Amino acid sequence: MNDATKNLEDDHVYILQLIDVMEVMSKSSEPDIADMEDAVDLIKSYADGLHHAKEETLLFPLMAQHGFSTQQGPVAMMLHEHTQGRAFVKEMSENIELFKNGDLSALAFIYSNMLGYGELLRNHIAKENNVLFRMADQALPKDDQEMLYKQFQEVENKCLPNHQKKDFIDRIEKLTQVYLPA
Repeated sequence: MNDATKNLEDDHVYILQLIDVMEVMSKSSEPDIADMEDAVDLIKSYADGLHHAKEETLLFPLMAQHGFSTQQGPVAMMLHEHTQGRAFVKEMSENIELFKNGDLSALAFIYSNMLGYGELLRNHIAKENNVLFRMADQALPKDDQEMLYKQFQEVENKCLPNHQKKDFIDRIEKLTQVYLPA
């Protein structure tokens, strides 16, 4: 494992923690809308806005330069699953708004999309951690891996001028304390 793929795997730890929180949220008969909105915002800004941005704008194109297809195979599958994840998040957001406006039936759709997103991402992360990232570790020259890690740091600094990565992690930890007390 190199620093670049370790950086992505470190992100996965917190994304999985957020998924655990969402699974507990989805069992509540008295939902906390603010917490659900926070979870969805964390998905949009941390999981998708930061983490997937590093993969889609840096890792995957670099892998393509080293012979990996973006039209078929593991990279293409990861891109497709990112798109599927965004569809779940869109449904969560839309149904949270409906629920806030009095449509109580929207809660079932919020919960089913939370669970669907969680299942998709658990499998997705396992494939990345155990297959795709190991392929990248083997295929990418050391210089490219070091450059990639530096670029990840630049993306984090650019994407998070007002929200340091630690702020996202702190928000995930706060939700974890509420929904998954030790």
